[in-house]
Amino acid sequence: MIRLFNDRIAAGTALASRLLGYAGRDDVVVLGLPRGGVPVAWEVARVLGCPLELLLVRKLGGPDRAAGVGGAIAGGGALQVDPQLVASKQVSPQQLDQIVATESLDLIRRHALYCGNRELVSLEGRTVVVVDDGVVTGQTMRAALKALRSAKPAWIVVAVPVAPPEAQELIGTAADEFVCLANPEDFQSVGQYYREFAQTSDAEIRGLVARAAPEARN
Repeated sequence: MIRLFNDRIAAGTALASRLLGYAGRDDVVVLGLPRGGVPVAWEVARVLGCPLELLLVRKLGGPDRAAGVGGAIAGGGALQVDPQLVASKQVSPQQLDQIVATESLDLIRRHALYCGNRELVSLEGRTVVVVDDGVVTGQTMRAALKALRSAKPAWIVVAVPVAPPEAQELIGTAADEFVCLANPEDFQSVGQYYREFAQTSDAEIRGLVARAAPEARN
């Protein structure tokens, strides 16, 4: 198996080279999905000279937190759930409501942790480039994009370094454009294509958000 990227920053550099048509435009905002998508997005934003923001999204864990229920929730309350998987795991509507409530509170906490009280860039009428370190099932990304649509951007680009061959079909019409550097036929996990794939820490995310070029924010 070939390790395509040394680390997430290197993946961001490679990804930015495919997005240079968006460089220097004052209508473009790069959105990173915490955790692992933020270092990739930071490098993309740096190369393109665009503001960096976060698009918070959480996978829905099972009642015992041991396994997921096949869904995700994003900032703004957008929910993406696989009803068949929920049924197969015998999760009741009441349990699902509790899981959603728990993850919603965590989204609020994480926004305060990562971004503090600073004013966010408006996305209305802008082109947004949504970046993650990879796509597996597409559930998390679809929940994020569902929330993003409510902000009324003019154009949504999903950009990832690596994903399975069916990734664009998984994302579907939730995005206006899909950019992916590699779609390996033997895809099993995102991490297998990185030499270094340690979990991105909260401190690292806060640091990258703080280091994003202030002059790019408007």
